[in-house]
Amino acid sequence: MAHHTVRSGFSQLADRLNRFPQGAPPGPTLFKLLRVLMSEREAELISLLPIRPFKAETAARAWNMPLAQAQSKLDELAGRALLLDILGEQGYQYVLPPPMAGFFEFSLMRLRNDLDQHLLSELFYQYLNVEEDFIRSLFIGGETQMGRIFVQEPMLPTTNTLTVLDYERASHIIRTARHIGVGMCYCRHKMSHIGQACNAPMNICMTFGNTADSLIRHEYARRIDAAECLDLLAQAYEHGLVQFGENAQENVSFLCNCCGCCCEAMQAARRFAILNPIHTTNFLPTLTPEACTGCGKCISACPVEAMSLVSAHDPLRPQARKAHLNVETCLGCGVCVRSCPHNALKLEQRPQRVITPVNGAHRIVLMAIERGNLQNLIFDQQALASHRAMAAILGVILRLPPAKQILANKQIKSRYLAALLDKAN
Repeated sequence: MAHHTVRSGFSQLADRLNRFPQGAPPGPTLFKLLRVLMSEREAELISLLPIRPFKAETAARAWNMPLAQAQSKLDELAGRALLLDILGEQGYQYVLPPPMAGFFEFSLMRLRNDLDQHLLSELFYQYLNVEEDFIRSLFIGGETQMGRIFVQEPMLPTTNTLTVLDYERASHIIRTARHIGVGMCYCRHKMSHIGQACNAPMNICMTFGNTADSLIRHEYARRIDAAECLDLLAQAYEHGLVQFGENAQENVSFLCNCCGCCCEAMQAARRFAILNPIHTTNFLPTLTPEACTGCGKCISACPVEAMSLVSAHDPLRPQARKAHLNVETCLGCGVCVRSCPHNALKLEQRPQRVITPVNGAHRIVLMAIERGNLQNLIFDQQALASHRAMAAILGVILRLPPAKQILANKQIKSRYLAALLDKAN
């Protein structure tokens, strides 16, 4: 007699998460994490939800339950920050955020009594800091990455020697955001539970737009205005924190203020530097050798160990040292420039401009193409029922470079897309 293995709700959810470009490799630690965050029945229900935003009616059909019951469950999941509820002109839509930056982080953005946050922190540390599968899949799966670095604006020269676009400035993101929320730093909160947190500010994690609005309504973030947020940004600058945000020009949803000791993004940048796990700024620090005393403060300040001390090659001072930059590792954040007491460092333009996706949809399509799962976006459970969803995906593909278009067409094997691409080119 054949034996049929009944797959757990957590296994089904792991499959659902890995249809996203930003997945979560399955394994014992992931399943332990999910068990802390939700019940197995809830994992099974979430696994049935579409990748793209959906309404309560869609969930009711997928779950085979009355609309009122589905609505109640969706609201409960949003209240626990496992889903985001987005308020639009036609009411609420829901979306399951990726694990990072998403519901993993939300679980530690405030103090909670409904979760064992100490156990959760230990599991996060094991899954993200000790095991490498998740960090590898998150940061080095393709050319296009989840996050990018923002330059420390006070360190930019006052002369017109650099081209700085609005979207490269964290201050512009803050001033133009419709909603702004601030919550507890997930990374430092996690590390505090295992006794390794630093003394950098804790309540400084910034979210914007629809993500902020949902987290604020469910008390995972505190609503603040642009002026207070800019004050927090200045505080982050003063503490030598690096601004790491969503890799998009428009509608940036988060901005983390990262330290090199606690932040997974900074750790990934150190561990996998040659694979470019984070999009850098368009700037690089350059050294004036005669002004450098070899004090080493820039080395201590750099969160990714891109600065080092080397011989100054001074025959009169054989022990003299000077700073040296590893260009391949440097994020271009400008933290080292701020730390230099002798003004020996300044920011200059990178030789080749770093390209930032226009918006989140553009980035997700690029990531899906590069990681070989574009078909999951297009042939998602409900995507074909929405002409607008399909049009948005195809619109992004048609604006891509030819090489990316070829990859996209190979993955979905669509005669219709091939005809569109042939016509567009």
